[in-house]
Amino acid sequence: MTVKPVLALCLGTAALALSGCNSIRGQNGFVGDSTITNSVLPGTDNQASVERTMGRPTFVSQFGEPVWYYVTSTTGQPAFGTARITDQRVIAIRFDPKGNVASVDRTGMELVAQIDPNGDKTPTLGRERGFLEDLFGNIGQVGGVGPGGPGGQ
Repeated sequence: MTVKPVLALCLGTAALALSGCNSIRGQNGFVGDSTITNSVLPGTDNQASVERTMGRPTFVSQFGEPVWYYVTSTTGQPAFGTARITDQRVIAIRFDPKGNVASVDRTGMELVAQIDPNGDKTPTLGRERGFLEDLFGNIGQVGGVGPGGPGGQ
């Protein structure tokens, strides 16, 4: 009879421990459903109708032809880990010079570049300085009187 409470306690503890391993999911940026985004049509809509339908864009192109970008990112973060983008969708709406929709392009994770930094040090040219040289290396160097210094020619 004492086995059942112990077994229940063990199963409850295991379930609680495993629930901490689930990832935390979040969605950032533009949140819209496919019915709304598919209703924007080239040749039919203009900037005003797109803004009424989808809201303000995530960002707007600064150079070249006018393009509005709507970006949606879904992130996942394991317990005690770093958040990573698990899904990303971009809708790029291009406008002609009159402000009418010229094209609607949709992309996903295939265009996301994974950038891997080069370690935790920045490579530099020249010699490496030690901690004490960094700490005391500029004593007497900054603001010293010399040729071209205060009052000198």
